[in-house]
Amino acid sequence: MNEYPSDYHRRLPYGERMAADPLLGGPFFPFEGDLQVVPLADPVLPEPPRAGEPGGTPCPTCVDPEKDAIWADHQWVLKAFQPTGLPMVALMVPREHFRLDNLPDELTATLGPMIQRTAGAIRQIPGVGRTHFNRWGDGSEHFHVWFLARPLGMMQLRGAMIAAWDDLLPSIPADEFQANARTVAAALAERSGAPLGKGV
Repeated sequence: MNEYPSDYHRRLPYGERMAADPLLGGPFFPFEGDLQVVPLADPVLPEPPRAGEPGGTPCPTCVDPEKDAIWADHQWVLKAFQPTGLPMVALMVPREHFRLDNLPDELTATLGPMIQRTAGAIRQIPGVGRTHFNRWGDGSEHFHVWFLARPLGMMQLRGAMIAAWDDLLPSIPADEFQANARTVAAALAERSGAPLGKGV
């Protein structure tokens, strides 16, 4: 690729490997020893469509709105996934297909309270110390917020690498997952909505 879209892009050393040194030895980085960073790839322009965008695969949330759902109200659905190495990994999505930039004002007004409620409900799971949440928007156009439960006292799992730890840790048993899902769904249903899903 000869033309890059910005000065930022033009400065980057494509095809080269970055040194892992800035991460090694950090309190939250889950790897040590010889570590090799993959070479930096050229930008892909135009970007490929996400799920739910024209030319992309169908939106999985719209195709099966309550797949993996453990709780829902008239605006939001909370989905939980297994297997997972953390006590809970969940995804909050609006019932209707919106992006972040076109969420209606009335739905946007409930986003903060729903994040607060969901984080608090996940902390009701025995042994959970904190609930991390974030938004990655590269897989699906349908707006979604991720929630990850950090186990109490597991200080290595703080920060952005908690998602990597989720892949590294042994998967929790199915009955424990179901119990955790019931705990979260019941806590949310105390104020609105209803528990959903098999075994919840």
